[in-house]
Amino acid sequence: MSEEYGLLDPENTEAPGDEWEEIDVSDTEADRIARKRDREFSQFRERVKDSDQFKVEQSVFDDATLAALYKLVQDGYVQAFGGPISSGKEATVYSALGDEENGEVAVKIYRINASNFRDMREYLVGDPRFEELGGDKKRVVLAWVRKEFANLKRAIKAGVRVPEPLAVQRNVLVMEFMGNDGRRAPTLADARLENPKTAYEVVREYMRRLFDSGLVHGDLSEYNILVSNGELCIIDVGQAVTYHHPNSGEFLTRDCANIASFFQREGMEVHGDELETWIRENADPDK
Repeated sequence: MSEEYGLLDPENTEAPGDEWEEIDVSDTEADRIARKRDREFSQFRERVKDSDQFKVEQSVFDDATLAALYKLVQDGYVQAFGGPISSGKEATVYSALGDEENGEVAVKIYRINASNFRDMREYLVGDPRFEELGGDKKRVVLAWVRKEFANLKRAIKAGVRVPEPLAVQRNVLVMEFMGNDGRRAPTLADARLENPKTAYEVVREYMRRLFDSGLVHGDLSEYNILVSNGELCIIDVGQAVTYHHPNSGEFLTRDCANIASFFQREGMEVHGDELETWIRENADPDK
């Protein structure tokens, strides 16, 4: 790869945002549709459950999840579904056809019944937005999805290349698809880098911009950075915390160690502690 991995220009923003913003986990239209179970939704429900790409997930697609997909189809965000493009412990991402403006989109579906609440806990404890949710697993997962949507928007404002969030409905997030023809772009771990130095400088700058926006990714590594059409794109920001979170310093140190370790294997003399120092020293003092 010979791309120079150009940086995005940040939008003008006066402050990193309100880390105390309210996360609404009240009933959505999807919940109301699921309770109503009208004829059109019932037909949609049967079509989805009978389709090959969703069969492996049927055990975790409750009616409210299917109703969320139904609502997104009704609203025009999704025209047709493709197959799964990635699957993790908490969510599966599918390719889909969106509207004329967006073309291919990615649909990330969090599995409420299968999500590992314990893995999420370290990112939630100390975040005031989650204090009132207690141990209600469903409400935590729904809040997590809305948090990811908000984090993506904040990252974009800061000039960090992330998938553009398009819509959120209950435990389903629709966002920009990073890839071509239903194939997700390769991760930094899978891509062949001809210019690791430039790639490192872009990742370092995006980490700084995230920090300036008030966020620490918390799980950054070569496995959640995509190489798409000459750009580096950071994904999986659902667990990102504000720098007022009691564990934000620990998370930043871990992120820096992971990134430095990857680029060391690419032949560069970089170290996690030096990367963290650079991020902190170059952060905008007015934010």
